[in-house]
Parts: sequence; C-alpha cells; structure tokens
Amino acid sequence: MDLSNLKPAKGATKNSKRIARGQGSGGGGTATRGHKGQKSRSGYSRRFGFEGGQMPIYRRLPKFGFTNINRVEYRSINLDVIQLLASSKNVEVIDIDFLVGNGIASKNDRIKILGRGELTAKVDVKAHAFSASAAKAIESNGGQAIKI
Repeated sequence: MDLSNLKPAKGATKNSKRIARGQGSGGGGTATRGHKGQKSRSGYSRRFGFEGGQMPIYRRLPKFGFTNINRVEYRSINLDVIQLLASSKNVEVIDIDFLVGNGIASKNDRIKILGRGELTAKVDVKAHAFSASAAKAIESNGGQAIKI
C-alpha cells in the first residue's frame, strides 16, 4: 500500500447536487428557492440583525451607559502570585520583563499589584501602580515598591 492507491471509504463521499440544471435534475425551474419573494431573487443577502421587517432588537432596546475614553486598564497581579514567583524562581527583582517572560502579563499591559495573599519574601517589585496594602506588605518585608 502507498499514497497512490489511497481512496475514501465506500459511501464516505457524495457528489453535490447540481442546482438549476434542468427539470430532470430535480432542482430545475425555481432552483430550490421557492416561488417569488425577496429570497428567490439573485443577489439577495440579509442584513445582520434583520427580523423580517419587525423592528430589530438593537433598535427596540434603548441606549444607555457611558464609556470613558480615558480609562486605563490594568492587569492586576496579587501578592500571592508575587510570593509564588519569588519562591519558585528564586528572584529578588520582579519587573514587567520578568512577568512577561513567565506568561503572567503581556508586553503592552499596564500592571497593578494588589494586596490579596501573604508576602514573606524580600522582593523589589516594579509596576505601574500599587494598592496601598500591597505597597505596605512589600515594604514591610524589606523590599521596594517601585512605580514606573
């Protein structure tokens, strides 16, 4: 056996039905589109959200809310994650490059350190922002919370 004589199992393939190729084909005449109407015409395509003429849901529901264009998104990292990294990787400085290298953040993320968990290791942490409790916990262990 080689690649030249491989073929699909019997019954696994089927020829597609040739629509609109005369009455004998079973799909002639209306080409399986029924009679008349918008959907029987050539070039028909339904607009996204179209509900057959009924007022679509995106127009029935009111607009509300507000999006602040100046909002800054932070990737939040807690102290328990910092502790895990410090103990497993044996490091004393945790910065953006280190977090990106370990798959915890992306290179374009702004990073904020939050205070969940306990920190026992002495580490210097460089991030864009710190919560008050996180900064206090880092500094109480002899480390530095460096804002970049």
